[in-house]
Amino acid sequence: MNPTAQKIVRRSELPVMVAQWRRDGQQIVFTNGCFDLLHLGHIDGLEKARRLGDRLIVGLNSDASVQRLKGEDRPLNNENIRSRMLAALEFVDVVVIFDEDTPASLIAEVLPDVLVKGSDYQTGNIAGSDIVLRTGGRVELIELTKGFSTTSIIEQIKRLNE
Repeated sequence: MNPTAQKIVRRSELPVMVAQWRRDGQQIVFTNGCFDLLHLGHIDGLEKARRLGDRLIVGLNSDASVQRLKGEDRPLNNENIRSRMLAALEFVDVVVIFDEDTPASLIAEVLPDVLVKGSDYQTGNIAGSDIVLRTGGRVELIELTKGFSTTSIIEQIKRLNE
């Protein structure tokens, strides 16, 4: 098995990992997204998220979930490609795919110490923020890297091909 593929876990495997990390006194950070075209904005955000704790779990929207959220022509890369690319990043400890439109139930299973999203969100609008705050965790909004978004990259490619 490829070393990066080992960092991609089934949802059912996550509780055992999280329990061990907690026994070891490690702070667990969770973030999520579609990560359709991995770009500098994603890298910056994931690095910032990882610095907020000892372990970084990335929840990845499944192909079906991305399609419901972004439209029929998305994702550009399937969940296997997207998860391998995320797992290849040294600061990502685990990638787990979820099929729902939001990661709220996955967050409720993990109960991270820190839930991270970009500063384009407001804490009250972040899926799972209520349960994280209720169980003693915190929500952190990280500054986005200006000029990088998958949608803007796709639009730029379309303009170049007109």
